[in-house]
Amino acid sequence: MLKDLMRHIIVGVDPGKTAALVCLDLQGNAIYLDHARFVGFDWFVGKIKNVGIPVIIASDKKNSTHLINRLAAAFGSKVFVPPTDISVHKKESIADKRIISNLHERDALAAALAAYKSYSHKFNQAEKLARETNYEDIDKLKAMVVKKYSIHETITGKKTGKRK
Repeated sequence: MLKDLMRHIIVGVDPGKTAALVCLDLQGNAIYLDHARFVGFDWFVGKIKNVGIPVIIASDKKNSTHLINRLAAAFGSKVFVPPTDISVHKKESIADKRIISNLHERDALAAALAAYKSYSHKFNQAEKLARETNYEDIDKLKAMVVKKYSIHETITGKKTGKRK
């Protein structure tokens, strides 16, 4: 029941001695930021569960870490890794300095925003079709798109035979 009330989120993770995570809603807004020293898997799981249901776990590095893969598996989420490591210059240009308190949160925010950007075209298509058809649960629709379901199939509940 509680799970039905929770929102779908994108989670950016920066693992390390000082770890950080940033959660975005599926409109790309930062809704939660946190960091801590010497934490592990359970810390991330607890924090994420309190915020929402992750559809994407994101890294700022092109090679995913064991932690990110494990978190994605635990939540049934997609892993997002950029095609190349996100540069410090790019992280600084996209991170909102008003909301981050350190470089670890900046890295996690950059990861989450890069993941959001990679899906933004599909998210925009989903929003447009949802408005046209009066489909109410836009976040669910976006989550299904991330999981490779077609927008039309999700809205109508009918299989089209196509997977994108």
